[in-house]
Amino acid sequence: MASDHRRSQRVAEGVREIVATFLTEEARDPRIAGLVTVTGVDVTRDLRQARIHVSIMGDDAVREATFQGLQSVAPHLRSRVGKALRLRHAPELVFGMDDSVAHAARIESLLAKVRAAQPEPEAPGETDGHHADPDDDGSA
Repeated sequence: MASDHRRSQRVAEGVREIVATFLTEEARDPRIAGLVTVTGVDVTRDLRQARIHVSIMGDDAVREATFQGLQSVAPHLRSRVGKALRLRHAPELVFGMDDSVAHAARIESLLAKVRAAQPEPEAPGETDGHHADPDDDGSA
């Protein structure tokens, strides 16, 4: 059974590479306009289905159009995967949105706003406007 798991992982990695290469170099569908990143691939143990997680940058309209474009090229990609990986039965390719990159970018922008709103911390010894003398022991 462990060999089945390793095989599905190898197929998942192959699918990821093939799909990512296709999207960066050969995709001709005009709907695939947003920046698309393949963030992961999960393949079932029986190799019948591959769920491809993609992150699409852009506004909602661009993301929706790009996602539809991806779904329309899935059959072509399926045959390409089958030939490249020499599989008797190529897995069905199912695209799914991965919003983790967009979510992380949103969190980062919110943190930047919080940092910008906070006042600069004062350096030690500068609270009263006088600089502390390191040789001064406080006796007069």
